Amino acid sequence: MVKRLDGSSISTAEIEETVTRLMREGNVTGLSLAILNDNRVAYVKSFGFRNREEHLPLTENTVMYGASFTKAVFAYMVMQLVGEGLIDLDKPVSQYLPKQLAEYENYRDLASDERYKLITMRMLLSHTTGFPNFRWINPDQKLDIKFTPGSKYAYSGEGINLAQFIVEAVTKKDAGEMVRERIFKPFGMTRTSMTWDERFKDDLAIGYDDQGKPLGHNQRKNTRAAGSMDTTISDYARFMEAVMQGKGVTKRMKEVMLTPQIQIFSRAQFPTMSGETTDENRPIKLAYGLGWGLFETPYGKAYFKEGHDDGWENHSVAFPEKKIAIVLMSNSSNGDSLFKELLYTLIRDKYTPWKWEGYVPFKR
Repeated sequence: MVKRLDGSSISTAEIEETVTRLMREGNVTGLSLAILNDNRVAYVKSFGFRNREEHLPLTENTVMYGASFTKAVFAYMVMQLVGEGLIDLDKPVSQYLPKQLAEYENYRDLASDERYKLITMRMLLSHTTGFPNFRWINPDQKLDIKFTPGSKYAYSGEGINLAQFIVEAVTKKDAGEMVRERIFKPFGMTRTSMTWDERFKDDLAIGYDDQGKPLGHNQRKNTRAAGSMDTTISDYARFMEAVMQGKGVTKRMKEVMLTPQIQIFSRAQFPTMSGETTDENRPIKLAYGLGWGLFETPYGKAYFKEGHDDGWENHSVAFPEKKIAIVLMSNSSNGDSLFKELLYTLIRDKYTPWKWEGYVPFKR
């Protein structure tokens, strides 16, 4: 039996019936899930196919695309560096460099806007830089700053990639290698990497779009802190277990990481610069910490991280006061249409801001 937030329990048979039924009704190719009780992995299971055309099952060790789960892993490592005094959250990041940020080729677009000199690591990890999610979204595909850094929230992969640039400049080490040594190895994440690993071919998932068309699996050659990680449900559950137990970081750094940095009033997380606002999430105090989204519930505070790309939908949320968490990973663009019901049925979470996340339930 698996414990839920309200003190009730759910059997493994009920879990499996619920998941398989929803996958069938929602046209979801594959889905993996892990549930943590008492800050430890209590249940992990995979359903459906990693490759439907070849009738290959999705397994607990199948490598899937982590997408923006990568950001949470990277942020956790950055908090280690902050705790060691190598990074100051409030020092303008340009001051870590031998020349101004805008003098580097990848950031020359910022030369005419000196607000880039205000940007700190705290802003990068809390998505308050004013950067678009990615520069290619802009009509001219150039990087710009759309509001005064630190003034409001707007999710930005560009910000996390800049954080990687700064970390590598400070440490003189490759971020992918650092994550492997500081996170993957000590937490036992043996089938996780920030770049493609040929070992993954033996049990690898491909993504599927909302019509069930196979999209393949991008073999990423370069570390991108915003989203290059491949992982498995078993490995990412181990990461969540480590975060919940505070492994590898000081108690103080974990507290800072999970302290609200900016309250969120955007109507939806994406598109990041829509400008539409709402008070709908004020009751749960939706906010962003450092690498994690935050909200409050009758069961205590919660922190979450998700990951999206064509053919991939991931979500994780932890309730530290109840010592309960869940991780959902799907190799289907339809996967997130199950998340609202799965979160409630499996752990009794009805507080995750599913509208803001875009987790619109499938039409029955």
